[in-house]
Amino acid sequence: MTGKIKILQVEVYKSPVKLKEPFVISLGPLEYAENVIVVIRTDNGITGFGECSPFMTINGESIDTAFIVGSYLAKALIGSDPVDMERCTQLMDGVIFGNSSIKSAFDIALYDIASQYAGLPLYAFLGGREGKQLETDYTVSIGEPVKMAADAMRIKDNGFRTIKVKLGKTGSRDVERINAIREAIGISIPLRIDANQGWTRDEALATLLALEKFNIQFCEEPIARWDYIYLPELSRKSPVPVMADESCCDHHDADRLIGLSACPMFNIKLGKSAGIYKALKIVKLAEKAGIKMQVGGFLESRLGFTASAHLSMVSDSILFSDFDSPLMFVENPVSGGIIYNNGGEILLPDSPGLGATVADDYLAGLESIVVK
Repeated sequence: MTGKIKILQVEVYKSPVKLKEPFVISLGPLEYAENVIVVIRTDNGITGFGECSPFMTINGESIDTAFIVGSYLAKALIGSDPVDMERCTQLMDGVIFGNSSIKSAFDIALYDIASQYAGLPLYAFLGGREGKQLETDYTVSIGEPVKMAADAMRIKDNGFRTIKVKLGKTGSRDVERINAIREAIGISIPLRIDANQGWTRDEALATLLALEKFNIQFCEEPIARWDYIYLPELSRKSPVPVMADESCCDHHDADRLIGLSACPMFNIKLGKSAGIYKALKIVKLAEKAGIKMQVGGFLESRLGFTASAHLSMVSDSILFSDFDSPLMFVENPVSGGIIYNNGGEILLPDSPGLGATVADDYLAGLESIVVK
């Protein structure tokens, strides 16, 4: 689809937001969501909003690199048709290799414009069906077993029906962590675990075998991303389903993992895939191969996760949602966007486009680059 409009101006903003408490994973602790917001303005008055959450230890980007690379991408897109997603993606990839996080912010803003131009909510523009139910988990940071158990109990008491647990700091200790959580919350509520590449091959298998009795839905990225060649063997031997995360960034990664019969599940994140355009390619490959999917993210606000929620509507093979990060923020800079209902239920806006914006007064207080 193409339109008769063009990009007049692009604004890139640094948007750090403090978390209520440090978010700790095997790759290290995080105290701020160091995000970047992209605003694209067109000659017919449509404005698109996008956001990314650069993650230095996963996609090799920071708030500073994304900010600078964003200026290069903006210059390449000025004057382009924002509805021509294929061409805009080619332009961005022609500027610089990789940098999937900041590209995803531009991609989301472009899809916001395109779906507004079509007069459709983004999920409908993407071919998603109305009425699909989305429900997020809530994550327990890695730490001492007693604290993790208390955090899990609080999450359960707050009505969430699924809990995600960060692991990856010594397999035997991780088993103690899960045992403590189960003793606190019982066995019935499903647990999802994420090792963030924290285990060795042998450690991963031993840990997953030990966790079989604890009602674990799946385990994200148990071993180093570069060691994906071992995933098929680990998946065959593990009683817990394995989900590729850091090893599955774009559709090329997905195709490679499918060819290896590496695992039964993929975790799609817009910050890994460079946005919706390539994420849709992952979805098509996964559907054909019978791969089940989760859509998750990094530490985006409601802006970025609203895009992720729209994407989740496009396939019945997308079974899981991991959209809890905005609930960890001290402040919410977003107007509109997804609504968190009881039990982790996610409600999507039904207005044309993304349905999420950021107020001008908030943007005015941020460091910015304007390209026109």
